[in-house]
Order: sequence, then C-alpha cells, then structure tokens
Amino acid sequence: MIGRDADARSPRARSARWLRSLIDGVLCVVIAPDCPACHRPLESPTRSAVCEACWSSVPLLTPPLCELCSAPLASWRQASLLSGRCPVCRRVPRLLDAARAAGDYGGSLREILHAFKYGRMRSIAGRLADLMRREGDTILSDADAVVPVPLHASRRRTRGFNQAADLAARLGPPLVHALRRVRRTSPQTDLSAAQRRANVRGAFAARRRAHSLVEGRTVVLVDDIWTTGATLEACAATLRQAGAVQVRAITAARVTRPPRP
Repeated sequence: MIGRDADARSPRARSARWLRSLIDGVLCVVIAPDCPACHRPLESPTRSAVCEACWSSVPLLTPPLCELCSAPLASWRQASLLSGRCPVCRRVPRLLDAARAAGDYGGSLREILHAFKYGRMRSIAGRLADLMRREGDTILSDADAVVPVPLHASRRRTRGFNQAADLAARLGPPLVHALRRVRRTSPQTDLSAAQRRANVRGAFAARRRAHSLVEGRTVVLVDDIWTTGATLEACAATLRQAGAVQVRAITAARVTRPPRP
C-alpha cells in the first residue's frame, strides 16, 4: 500500500495526471464530446466515452435470479420452490447449464450498448467487460474458454467489428472462435420468441478446429444482450455437438420482459 501511495505521488504520476487533465480540458473546449447515454458534456473524455454518472446508474440485476437465463425471481422463497429456475426455464428445456447477465436492458445500459454496438464506440467494451466479470464471476471463474456469438460475414463488414468478440476478449478466459454463422438471419428485434427460435435454427456451425478447442471443456458463450435466449441456445447446441461438456452464457444485459411467446 505504501508503495502504491508513493507511486501515486511520484513526479511521473503527477505529470501524467496533469497531462491528462490538460488533454481533457482541450477536448472539452475544442471537440466538446457528449456522453452517448445522457448527452451531457463529458468532463473527462480521456477516461471514458461514457460519463461516471451513467455508469453508476446502470440497472444491475440482483439475486435471486434464474440460474439458467438470469431472469429476476420474485423472492428467495420462489427461487427455492422452483429449484432456482424461472417458470419459463422449468417449462422449456435449456441447452445452457447456467447463464448470467450483468444488468437490465434499460436506462443508461441500453444507451451505452447502443453507442457501443451501433455508434462503433469500441472503447466502451473494456468497462462493459469489467461489469460482466464482476457480476458473472461464478460463470467465468472456472471456465476453460469464452466463445463469442459470431456475426455473419456481411453484417460484420457493415458494422466493422463483432461486439461479442470485443467483450469476450476482455473477460479473462482464453478467447476461442469456435463458431461461425453459416447463413444471414433477419434482425431479431421485432420477432416473437417462437419466430426468434426459427430464425436462428441451423444458423451456426462449428469451425474446422472447434472439436480440438472445446471437446471435454467448459465454455462460456458471450453476447451483448439476452432477449429470449434463442441465439445462445442455438450456439449451445452446436458447441455440445462439438464436444463441450458444459456450456454457459454471459451477456452485458438482459431484457427482463421478453417478447410474446
């Protein structure tokens, strides 16, 4: 602790803080960037593309949660009565062994994810991954690898990057590109739960070396948002066929009110 305090007071540390403050001041005057979530001017653009107030107001998902889809449960009594699973997961078989989302897809988190995914503000990935690691430590702690949900090649060219891969690369376990999307699917946004499942059926396949990468291992699928889980379940089916012994999932956000069945 003393060493850290001394480092913080060192001439080099003071110079770095002074330089960062100077750059922040220049950026605020010349460019005047706004926070993409609240649209207020950023006080420290070099530290984060999103203001601290918006990060602090991210609506986290707090237990009790369904162990298979991270849906909020009404009470610990309900969690006990339902064996830790929500009514949907008790009714619908899941290929995922466990899942966790960091926050509710609403409020500042929705705006942050839109800026990351559609505004191409890729620097946001680091802070989102920090949030996912903190809230999903039980999902990640003993995992052998993380596998991002792939984009179709045409969509990746249009967007310029795969947001799931950016998040997965920062979560800790080794990043494995075990999946590929073999056909382009329609956007899931306006589809019902049944339509989402049909939309992604047969959309994923294992890459050539996937068996050697996931066989006998515990892998964690990574995506930005969980709505009904249809995409993650389709990916889980492919990973199980490739030999994964356990498939989990982690996302930055979860829609707590999924589309109609």
